[in-house]
Amino acid sequence: MAIPTTTREYHLPNPGGLKSLVLEENPVRMRKSSEVLVKVHAVSLQFRDLLINRGLYPMALKENVVVCSDMAGEILGIGDDVKGWNIGDRICSNFAIEHLSGNISTKTFHSALGGPIDGVLTEYKLVPAHSLVRIPAHLSYEEASTLPCAALTAYSALFGPVPVKGGDTVLIQGTGGVSIFALQFAVACGATVIVTSSSDVKLQVASQLGAKHLINYMTTPDWEQEVLRLTDGRGVDHIIEVGGAGTLAKSVTAVAYGGWISVIGVVAGVRLALWELPHNVPYEAKTRLYEEFLASWVSPARVCFERIAEVLLEFVNLKITAHFGRFQALEQHFGYVFSHPR
Repeated sequence: MAIPTTTREYHLPNPGGLKSLVLEENPVRMRKSSEVLVKVHAVSLQFRDLLINRGLYPMALKENVVVCSDMAGEILGIGDDVKGWNIGDRICSNFAIEHLSGNISTKTFHSALGGPIDGVLTEYKLVPAHSLVRIPAHLSYEEASTLPCAALTAYSALFGPVPVKGGDTVLIQGTGGVSIFALQFAVACGATVIVTSSSDVKLQVASQLGAKHLINYMTTPDWEQEVLRLTDGRGVDHIIEVGGAGTLAKSVTAVAYGGWISVIGVVAGVRLALWELPHNVPYEAKTRLYEEFLASWVSPARVCFERIAEVLLEFVNLKITAHFGRFQALEQHFGYVFSHPR
């Protein structure tokens, strides 16, 4: 295949919903010696993409940004200094292309695709070779495109400084992409999983994937008390906290002493400083927050992506597309929405 000189891509000149996206055709810039040119085969949508599209994302964006962060594709061209990759290799790129390992820094923070820098909803994409991870052979492009953000975030949360283990109890909020991956990882490790959702239908799917305890937070608004009841007052070892400001106070109550809250999403609210926890959060719970447990902000690195790719070689039964989308702008649906640029 001849190396393309132009690419069609979706830009967001002004946030305001799907109608704000503009399809442009632009030149493919000159490839650096450390970069590869990728033909994008599939792009998955994340809740972050919806927030950006609607102007609700709290972080700064590149002007007229190319949207979306997660893709799977095929290498078409290789820079002179690139080693270990070949034309035709099937790859994903890490969510933040400069976050290779360790804690996030200012540099890596500003390398997240589809936000501070242009994203992947394009026909062809130039990316640094050091950001690439090989796609497991048994995964399609569509399946692999769901890994960089949702699966890797779930993996980083559960297998970070204090890895989940058999006998642990894990609380997972909701049934979105990160939550469904985390549910399956936790069950595979022998943990007892509690799942919250506003839908009994979604909770039944979570049960089929291995969740032991199901809590509908619409009918049980004090779900943190139900978690304590289910754990005989002890609390849970890990919490996948995707709600943000709207749920963090309840998570503080539900976590065990020495447990972990992995702060991931903002589904129920965008900002909450720890010192702004509502006054009705018990003093003991605040004490846990400051002294007894660690609240971990999850930002996945490429080294973790490599590990999860190895894990998935053995984990062939993972339900990669069993995710409940919440993109009302695209109408209510089950599963990821994929884009195949042509």
